[in-house]
Amino acid sequence: VAKDPSGKAVNALEQHIKNLLCPSTPFFFNTLYDPFREGADFVRGYPFSLREGVPTAVSHGLWLNIPDYDAPTQLVKPLERNTRFVDAVLTIPKGTLFPMCGMNLAFDRDLIGPAMYFGLMGDGQPIGRYDDMWAGWCIKVICDHLGLGVKTGLPYIYHSKASNPFVNLRKEYKGIFWQEEIIPFFQQAVLPKDCTTVQKCYVELAKQVKEKLSKVDPYFDKLADAMVTWIKAWDELNPPTAGSVPNGK
Repeated sequence: VAKDPSGKAVNALEQHIKNLLCPSTPFFFNTLYDPFREGADFVRGYPFSLREGVPTAVSHGLWLNIPDYDAPTQLVKPLERNTRFVDAVLTIPKGTLFPMCGMNLAFDRDLIGPAMYFGLMGDGQPIGRYDDMWAGWCIKVICDHLGLGVKTGLPYIYHSKASNPFVNLRKEYKGIFWQEEIIPFFQQAVLPKDCTTVQKCYVELAKQVKEKLSKVDPYFDKLADAMVTWIKAWDELNPPTAGSVPNGK
């Protein structure tokens, strides 16, 4: 459990719930960060038409102590520790991607659940340790399209078990190179207007992954197929209920 600068234990679950229940402001950046936190508000010059905000789909927390580094950075800075507690929550702006870590994460299942697939990675696959980041890139593109928000910052958790950088390097090796093409792909991804649910958005992303990333490696053909299979399984296990509405609408 992390502690704030006063020594008080951080209630990560409580903070995640607060983040998810408060609106996000992805369309215009507020220099006081989250305007819905106690003691903050919208600054002068913030458009009144955008102050209502949008529903928050994802709350992404941070780490104290052992930082979430890739293997090369771990090897260069083996003794580095994060001791900086930043008392802030902010909305990640529309059109901006981020590296999502799945170890301190909460999300609204009804709003973005179908897109929280952590990819076809790990044993037997050519890439590892990118599963949560893959999900993060997918959900951010979809949230931007559907008008949903993603917050990052508080809560902190205390991470005390360092992973082996040499093992990590074997898992990450291809991803370190591939991400230089994966990230531009997500930055340029455009979803059509008829993609009005998370499922439709995700299947469309899978189609674009197959079309544009298969040239990077045949693995992305398999990943795209797995994304579609995931949505089929999600829909089978989560049939729509009477009166349900499309995600984010």
